[in-house]
Amino acid sequence: MSKQSDPGIKPTDEPVRCLRVLLADDQTLLRSAFRILVDSEPDMRVVGEASDGAQAYALAREERPDVVLMDIRMPGTDGLAATRLISQDPELTGVRVVILTTFEVDDYVVQSLRAGASGFLGKGAEPDELLHAIRIAAGGEALLSPAATKGLIAKFLAQGEGAAGDRPGGADAERLATLTGREREVLVLVAGGLSNDEIAEQLDVSPLTVKTHVNRAMAKLGARDRAQLVVIAYESGLVRPRAH
Repeated sequence: MSKQSDPGIKPTDEPVRCLRVLLADDQTLLRSAFRILVDSEPDMRVVGEASDGAQAYALAREERPDVVLMDIRMPGTDGLAATRLISQDPELTGVRVVILTTFEVDDYVVQSLRAGASGFLGKGAEPDELLHAIRIAAGGEALLSPAATKGLIAKFLAQGEGAAGDRPGGADAERLATLTGREREVLVLVAGGLSNDEIAEQLDVSPLTVKTHVNRAMAKLGARDRAQLVVIAYESGLVRPRAH
């Protein structure tokens, strides 16, 4: 007996994908506040809490979160070391790290980006900003748009140029040579903090075309996300910080 669908019954909507969030902070009270905030959203939930970097890395491997909210200053293995472990683990390529900072120690910002973080957020951010940051990072975007933040990144990348040889000498320049002229042009604009829509308007192309160029540049340069594109653009010398 064949089944026939009832025309009066609409098919069930696809379930909304729930973003999985891992919290890493040595302050229990702060983690509790973040958990309440995140779990209050219908499209995200906390899948684990860590009080130090080693635990954060272990939980990231176990839970495979979409985003890790990572404090920098934690006992034992700190947030920078944990971020580096996560970003270098081939099994965790889909995990994005957002560093939480007070901005009081500015060079942590660049260290976190070099370690593989997708961006950073001040601990004094508004709740909506934190939730927006999770969604942005999960989507592969970089949390680098505010002008003051971009200036800060440029400043400290410039200061670190002499010691920026975390990468083999000339490696970034060699990889840049694989980009097309348009991809290099788009990379410069990405490093300037422009969104795909803003780049599309400036170049008079579609946002989809820009996204294609960005994805190709990421693939050629071995960048996990837009934040890493910014680091490569500065460290390779393709983009120079403006004098302040």
